[in-house]
This record gives sequence, C-alpha cells and structure tokens, in this order.
Amino acid sequence: MNAILTRFSGWRWPLLAILASLAMLAAAHLFERVLLLAPCPLCLKQREVYWAIVAMSLTGLALWRWQPTRRFLVALNVLIGLAFLVGALVAFYHTGVEYGWFAAPAGCEAGASRQAILDGPIHLDEPVSVTSCTQPLWHFLGLSMAAWNAVVSVGLGALSFLAAGRTASSTLEG
Repeated sequence: MNAILTRFSGWRWPLLAILASLAMLAAAHLFERVLLLAPCPLCLKQREVYWAIVAMSLTGLALWRWQPTRRFLVALNVLIGLAFLVGALVAFYHTGVEYGWFAAPAGCEAGASRQAILDGPIHLDEPVSVTSCTQPLWHFLGLSMAAWNAVVSVGLGALSFLAAGRTASSTLEG
C-alpha cells in the first residue's frame, strides 16, 4: 500500500485526478446519451465540480512546471481533495433530495420549465421539460447514481489527502 501511495503522490496525483474526473464525466454522459437518462439540475451541478477539478488540476500542473516546489504540490493535492469533498457534499445533497431528507431547490420539480433554472429569458420557441431531482432514475446495490457519486467523491478526496501527505514527506521526482 505504501508503494502505491508513493507512486501516486506528487505530480502524478493531479494527473490521476484529471483522469478520474474525466472518467466520471464520461460515465455521466454515457448514462445520458446511451441509456437516455436525462440529467436533472442537481446532476448537472455534480458535473460542474468534476470540470472544476480538471481545470484546477491542469492549471496547477502548468504552474508547478514553472515553479516546481514540493509545497506547491502538497497545496494542489489538498485543494483537489477539498474540491472532491465539495462534489461529495453536492452529491449527498442530491441524494437527500431524492430520499426526501431535504427540500428540492427551485427548478427541480418534474416538468418545470427551463425558465426556472436559467437566469435570463428563454430564447427557445418550444418549452423544455426538466427531469425531477426527487426521483432517481437508476439504482445499483440499493444506491442511486447521486449516492454512488458521493461515495466515489469521498474516496477520491481521501486519496487526494493521502497523496498530499505522501508528497509532503517525500522528495520531488521529475
């Protein structure tokens, strides 16, 4: 286990975080395009976190190449971990909405118009219906897609913090 953590610490973890985030986005788009499971507004919010992690990690790696210090990599890995935990919170909130623990935000009820989500006026000739955030469309082993997203996000966040700790206690490798 220690050898695995060493291998995925330093600059390698942000690269793996990018790949993991892109894999989660690809899975979401697969469910949407192939299985025809339309995302609700909270599903789309969960995707935003993964896009932010991709952007933050790419930017961080580019900046690190310009100023390669271990302290920077530790901070980057911690920030990636915090971003994954934000994703876990969004996914947990969505899970809570699905199970009735929390009230659904405005625009999340089935059949709501796109106007309830967008800040600006609608520029479409026909109405667009919105998928309800309150009814999960997919379950596996008793958990909805949002719940699985929370589990994955917590795991990736934990790995980020482990990578940060391992980076802090190791020497930089090129």
